[in-house]
Amino acid sequence: MARLEAVTPADGRRLALPRFGLGCAPIGDLYHEVDPDVAAATVHAAVDGGATLIDTAPLYGDGLSERRVGRALATVDRARFQLSTKVGWQIAEGAEPRHAFGRDDVLRSLEGSMERLGVDRFDVVHVHDPEDHLDEAVRHAVPALLRLRDEGVVGAVGAGMNHSAPLAELVRRTDLDVVLIAGRYTLLEQPALAGLLPLCAERGVGVIAAGVFNSGLLADPRPGAPYHYHPVPDDVLRRALALDDVCARYGVPLRAAAQQFPFGHPAVVSVVVGAASPQEVTGNLELAGQPIPAAMWAELREAHLLDPAVPVP
Repeated sequence: MARLEAVTPADGRRLALPRFGLGCAPIGDLYHEVDPDVAAATVHAAVDGGATLIDTAPLYGDGLSERRVGRALATVDRARFQLSTKVGWQIAEGAEPRHAFGRDDVLRSLEGSMERLGVDRFDVVHVHDPEDHLDEAVRHAVPALLRLRDEGVVGAVGAGMNHSAPLAELVRRTDLDVVLIAGRYTLLEQPALAGLLPLCAERGVGVIAAGVFNSGLLADPRPGAPYHYHPVPDDVLRRALALDDVCARYGVPLRAAAQQFPFGHPAVVSVVVGAASPQEVTGNLELAGQPIPAAMWAELREAHLLDPAVPVP
C-alpha cells in the first residue's frame, strides 16, 4: 500500500487528506436507529459529494458502523475515498466494551475491523480515547501501529479523543502523523488552541477537527439540544444562541460557520461531520461551501464570542 500522498515541504504537514469527511458514529445508531439502506446511501452521498474521508470505529454501535460502512463501500472504487478507523476498545457480543491498548489488542482490533469493513488496509488508524491510558498507548498501541505503517497496512497513524491536553502529550512523545480532536476546536469553544494546535503546526502533524457541532448544539441551538452527548446547560445555550444571532445578521447559517471555522488554523487539514442520512450529508456540504464575509468574524470578536487570538478563515 502506498502511504498517503505527501504535501510540499513548505506546507509543514506529513500527509494530504480530503478537506471534509463523514463521521460514521450516527449510522451506528448513535442517536436513533438508522435503516441499513439509508446508512449505505449516507456513505455514498459523502463520497459522491467530496467528503471522502470516511471515519468509523469498532466502538460505534459495537461494530455496526463498520459493518454498514463496509457494505456501502464494497461497491465504490477504493481510489475514491480514504478510510479511517480506530483501535483501543475491545468489543464482544454480550459484553461491555473495554479499553485495550496492548500490541496484541491492536492487532486483534484491526483484524476485526478488516473483517467488518471488507478491506485489507487503512488510510488512517487512530488510537481511540487513550487519555487514561497514555503510557500504555505510548509503549504499545502507537508502536504497533507504526510497525503496520512501515509494512504498508496502515497509511497514517493518529490518535483521537475529546481532550486536547492528552493529545498534545501523545504528539510530544510519539511519531503521530495526525490527530483527531472532537468538540474541542469549534466555533463555540477552542481549548485546543492553547497547546495542541500550535504543537501540531510545529511538528507537521495534521489536525482533523470533528464534533464541530458540539454533538448537535451548533446544528440546532435550542433548549435540550445535545452538547457533548448531554442536554445543553443554560449558559452554553445562551452562547450558542448569541453565535446564531450574529451569523443570522449576515445571512450565514450557524452550521455553515461551524464547519468552516476550524480551517482558520493552519494546522487543521480536515473537518469530519457526522450524518445519519444522505440529506444531512448534502445539506452540510452545501453549507460548507457558502461564502462567509470577514465582517461576520469581526463582529463575533467584537461581541466577545470569539477571542481575538483565535484565527478565522
